[in-house]
Amino acid sequence: MEAMPCQNQRLGPRPQDEQPPAATAGGASRLIRFAEPGEDSGCPSPDSSSSNGVVAAAAAIPAEEGGSPPIGPQLKLLPMNDQLRELQTIIRDKKSSRGDFVFSADRLIRLVVEEGLNQLPYTECTVTTPTGHKYEGVRFEKGNCGVSIMRSGEAMEQGLRDCCRSIRIGKILIQSDEETQRAKVYYAKFPPDIYRRKVLLMYPILSTGNTVIEAVKVLVEHGVQPSVIILLSLFSTPHGAKSIIQEFPEITILTTEVHPVAPTHFGQKYFGTD
Repeated sequence: MEAMPCQNQRLGPRPQDEQPPAATAGGASRLIRFAEPGEDSGCPSPDSSSSNGVVAAAAAIPAEEGGSPPIGPQLKLLPMNDQLRELQTIIRDKKSSRGDFVFSADRLIRLVVEEGLNQLPYTECTVTTPTGHKYEGVRFEKGNCGVSIMRSGEAMEQGLRDCCRSIRIGKILIQSDEETQRAKVYYAKFPPDIYRRKVLLMYPILSTGNTVIEAVKVLVEHGVQPSVIILLSLFSTPHGAKSIIQEFPEITILTTEVHPVAPTHFGQKYFGTD
């Protein structure tokens, strides 16, 4: 068994008139932010017609100046809350210690990985409890794997293994060519049957999108269809997400934030090479 079970329950946003105030230390109240409503291993995913708590970026990311179209539903955002915002803040803060940075990054990675697994298919099943009762549940479909884009993508591997203990993980090394400055693939190693698997592609920071585009091209060369690739990232720029979706319209991108300025120092600070 490649994955540990996870519950297929997503909490949707509360209606605006039901948002409760939260008391502050001084006794005053403030409004709690709720996300706007949007549309071998693995975790369950409801059908595409149901609300799953993930905000579709088509509604969340408006058109840019100059009339550029909004980012499509292929880009999904985790619902924003105070916990998520604090983790993003610590990662972006140049004053954060490396210990705090890594701790917060690992927490944010875990949140993204959990939601990424929740996008994968499942089958319904019935089990018997220790008291002899029947329970209608779900069982994850086998045939999934992870692929990390080295080096920063390796920071997300442990978060995936914490959720799916025996999941297979491939690797791709892509660097800029010294002469042309174009992204170039130097190393790729995948499970031999990756063309039959659904792929969780891990890369924490989407800046230009060029590295991910080259990685997806390699996966396609190995028989993987873009429609079965879920890209897990922490932060993305609008340009990076659009570039990937324009090149591969069937891919799914899952991230926590879309912002013109991405924390490109992530890999160096996480691995202590800054």
